[in-house]
Amino acid sequence: MTDRPIRVLCLAGSLRRGSWNRRLLHAAATLAPPAVAVEVFDALAAVPLFDEDLELAGPEGPAGVHALRAAIAAADGLLIATPEYNHAMPGALKNALDWLSRESPQGEMLAGRPAAVLGASAGPWGTRLAQASLRQVLHTCGALVMPSPTLFVAHAGQRFDAQGRLADPGLQASLSRFMAAFAAWIERVAVAA
Repeated sequence: MTDRPIRVLCLAGSLRRGSWNRRLLHAAATLAPPAVAVEVFDALAAVPLFDEDLELAGPEGPAGVHALRAAIAAADGLLIATPEYNHAMPGALKNALDWLSRESPQGEMLAGRPAAVLGASAGPWGTRLAQASLRQVLHTCGALVMPSPTLFVAHAGQRFDAQGRLADPGLQASLSRFMAAFAAWIERVAVAA
């Protein structure tokens, strides 16, 4: 990589402003290595349901899709935090990935892009099944998904304080290691390209 920071774009699979996964991404931003600039994309709700009629209406696609594509195009890596809805990733996240898998003026959005997956849930499983389904979709779209480490945050309500900040020292250490590994993964993929 160059002397500029590694740029990571984060997507929270939940649309809820105070979601555990959005909080986890904001914590990841504070725990990232100094050479990593992290941006949390907050406009996933503006991405309409995938519809080929909308896709054919113009080369850029709907405004929400264009904004998402532009944000990803400006990033070196994509970090996705997914909740688990009925043992799978949420529909809003899958919908965004469906849009991103299509041809666009910006080129392939996911093919060859370094990506990492993590997730938080209030339950005891920590989004294991949602992460597995998300990884499958990302692999299908050609993303280069970091194989390890993995991070499954269970009982998320006990991990954050009343202000929404990550308050679990063990999880902070794990998330810090995860972000350092993702930065190294992005650099490794860039060198191999």
